[in-house]
Amino acid sequence: MLSKEKIARINELSKKAKAGKLTEAEAKERTQLRKEYLDTFRSAFRDTIEHVKVVDDEGNDVTPEKLKQIKENKKFIN
Repeated sequence: MLSKEKIARINELSKKAKAGKLTEAEAKERTQLRKEYLDTFRSAFRDTIEHVKVVDDEGNDVTPEKLKQIKENKKFIN
């Protein structure tokens, strides 16, 4: 997860951009921080999805084959 300081900085730069007072350097910083935030979010979301097991009403595992394959591949990597 991104630090509170970085999130606060993203918000600060966004407010400044809305006011129309963002310098070129600040715009680049904001872009970089947003990219870092999105990368972190996507990684956490992907990790969450990869640990999901889908079960139907009868208790049968109906996890999609693609997800099962990803889980299997990760066992060999770790």
